[in-house]
Amino acid sequence: MSIWVCGEVLIDLLPGKNGGERIPVVGGGPANTAKALARLGHDVEFIDGISNDNYGKSARQELLRDGVKLTHALASDKPTALAIVSVDDHGSASYEFKIEGTATFDFDPSWLPDPYRFKPTLLHIGTLATVIEPGSLFLYGWARNVAEFAPIVFDPNVRPAVLPDRDRYVAAVEKWVAISTVVKVSDDDLAWLYPCHEAIAVAKRWIEEGVAIVVITRGAAGLAAVNHNEIIEVGGVKVDVIDTVGAGDSIGAVIVEAMVEYGVLNLHGQTLKTVLDCAALAAAITCSRAGAQPPAKSELRAALEKRA
Repeated sequence: MSIWVCGEVLIDLLPGKNGGERIPVVGGGPANTAKALARLGHDVEFIDGISNDNYGKSARQELLRDGVKLTHALASDKPTALAIVSVDDHGSASYEFKIEGTATFDFDPSWLPDPYRFKPTLLHIGTLATVIEPGSLFLYGWARNVAEFAPIVFDPNVRPAVLPDRDRYVAAVEKWVAISTVVKVSDDDLAWLYPCHEAIAVAKRWIEEGVAIVVITRGAAGLAAVNHNEIIEVGGVKVDVIDTVGAGDSIGAVIVEAMVEYGVLNLHGQTLKTVLDCAALAAAITCSRAGAQPPAKSELRAALEKRA
């Protein structure tokens, strides 16, 4: 059995040097998570529509090169979705998306893999694929079937530029939270979704409603995890930031790895704190590079040993 990661692979058009021509880089939160898990040595199947255009070919080649399997991906003649990335003086990224009519969000029951047949170990899902209709509606019904066999990790990775209607976005997020075992979400996402509520309070509510663990990412300030009995916080790892693209996805991969290795019920106390420390380090390594380039298992292990 393998880990399933479902959602978009698209092309990030990064700013060129000194305002020059933009640089195309394979991106998309779910694709970044799949790459990060594969680099950590896991058997990963990525599920999305991948275009046959040049951008799609680049995406397919990069995912395969990192060891991500594409057995359940759809080959499509529709174009690849694009994310035009801007980076501020602090290295934080913002996005403008071109997604209409693309292969990237062409989810449909006719090609989504049968969970009853393949029985995945875990499903990681999120970002725009869970809010852009009609594909998101098909994905939700499909994911509910997956949940009969495997835990679901949901990362909303909120993009208001695509869906500025806060009420609709909140409704979509809450729907996915309701079928999830673990939610990984940034403090910025929570601040936009629930501007009148503290992040920890939202996490506690989700726990009361059935989620086992909520991991809140805080950028340079580190991470917090909330479960039924505790709140565990770890600081960030200092690093010279090139950009933050893919940092949260590297964190998500480490969380998924821990779920597979330890089991959700065993992620508490010192074990959970150790996982969060590892996730913060993986994010820092990713931030030290341009684009979403998560660390390999050997690299992360060496960095952990150096800090010990």
